[in-house]
Amino acid sequence: MKIGLIVNPVAGLGGAVGLKGTDGPDTVAEALRRGAAPQSGERARRAMTRLADRAPGTAVVTVAGEMGAAWLQGLALALDIRSLPEASGTARDTHQAVSVMADCDLIAFAGGDGTARDVAGCLRPGAALLGIPCGVKMHSGVFAISPEAAGAVLTDIMGTPDRISWDDTAEIMDIDEAALRAGRLAPKLYSHARTPVARNRVQASKGGPRRDWSDALHGAAAEIVAQMDPDTLYIVGPGTSAGTVIRAAGFEPTILGIDALRSGKLVAQDAAADVLEALAEDGPVRIVLGVTGQQGFLLGRGNQQISAKVVRKAGRDGLIVIAAEDKLVTLAQPRLWVDTGDPELDQDLAGFVRVRTGRGRVMIMRIATS
Repeated sequence: MKIGLIVNPVAGLGGAVGLKGTDGPDTVAEALRRGAAPQSGERARRAMTRLADRAPGTAVVTVAGEMGAAWLQGLALALDIRSLPEASGTARDTHQAVSVMADCDLIAFAGGDGTARDVAGCLRPGAALLGIPCGVKMHSGVFAISPEAAGAVLTDIMGTPDRISWDDTAEIMDIDEAALRAGRLAPKLYSHARTPVARNRVQASKGGPRRDWSDALHGAAAEIVAQMDPDTLYIVGPGTSAGTVIRAAGFEPTILGIDALRSGKLVAQDAAADVLEALAEDGPVRIVLGVTGQQGFLLGRGNQQISAKVVRKAGRDGLIVIAAEDKLVTLAQPRLWVDTGDPELDQDLAGFVRVRTGRGRVMIMRIATS
């Protein structure tokens, strides 16, 4: 099997600075103005380092520069570097890259849902794709759990293909980012694609609870607020479940952003990473998180504003997880995932955590790493 690699250099730029995505040149420019740092190239290198370490000499097709070859220098891989006809700094570059890799059986891409759409839309029939997670949202069912998991899947494809099965109907999902920034979640199914299936390494498409558990969640949220220490900063993640905690404290949540409470006051709304890090310097920190439906992610999907620095200060014991019982029992895999961008921190967070599902009700779930 011939593997190709494409890196979207701007994927995920909007996450840490609170832009909830990076679609379009204007959003990219605004993310850079706010101090966003590119991270997709380094995450791609982490994935390909795993492949190079476990299957040295593997042939990888890529394109020149920041969209591929620049991140593979020095790795024990046999590179076939191809040139784009014309670089534009837009999605057209991804389209062209897929075109010059038309002989590849699988294209690994470092990006988010938008990149998944761009790659899937140009793949030749029968070719597959695998996402190295670098975006903000990543609702599609073609992404590995982490960069290292992507590298492990590629290693198995090349060395022990009997461990891999294939899904020809993996969902390519994306969200209207303008609606997202306005507080409206508008996911849309764009297409299906062929992708490797590897338990504990490739995520499911994002889903949600099948029934209304709002009463139970409001009870859990009220209990969380009643137990809050006035000297502790409580960072509250995005989503309906975590938002019930802000409402229980008497405020209106930023459903798709990050808010923070201290001493019963709302001290930040729709905060970026730098704001949260500054607030966290003044005392102890706890983080309230929901669970992504079907996928089971706590960190690294839609909440990149909560940086590894802040998560490290809170630690696993500082995580307060709230979710409906129905969401937990219908997860694609019976575990929770973290992808903070720091593999050592992810390992430190591994273990068991209590998930609040109602007033006086908890479920014990395991946080796993790829």
